[in-house]
Amino acid sequence: MVRTHKPPDFEQALTELEALVERLEGGDLALEEALKLFERGVALTRHCQASLQAAQQKVEILLKRGAEAHPEAFAEDDGDEDEDVEGVEPP
Repeated sequence: MVRTHKPPDFEQALTELEALVERLEGGDLALEEALKLFERGVALTRHCQASLQAAQQKVEILLKRGAEAHPEAFAEDDGDEDEDVEGVEPP
C-alpha cells in the first residue's frame, strides 16, 4: 500500500494525541473503539518522541560546535518504522 501524504508534524500529532486522551478519559467508548484510539495514541506518541529526539540531536550538534557553527543539512533517518503513524501495525 503506497501512502502519498507525509506524517503529521509534531504540533499536529500532539494536538491529535491530546484529543485522543480526552476521548479515552471520557470513559463512554466501546472497548473496540477505545483499543483503536489507544493504538493510534501509541503511534502518535512514538512519532512525537522521534521528533523530539531529532530536535535534541540538532541542538546537541549546535552546542558542540559553539561559535564555529555553520548551517548544515541534518540527515533524518528515513528507515524509522515509528515515523509511519497511519495504519500502525501492533508490535
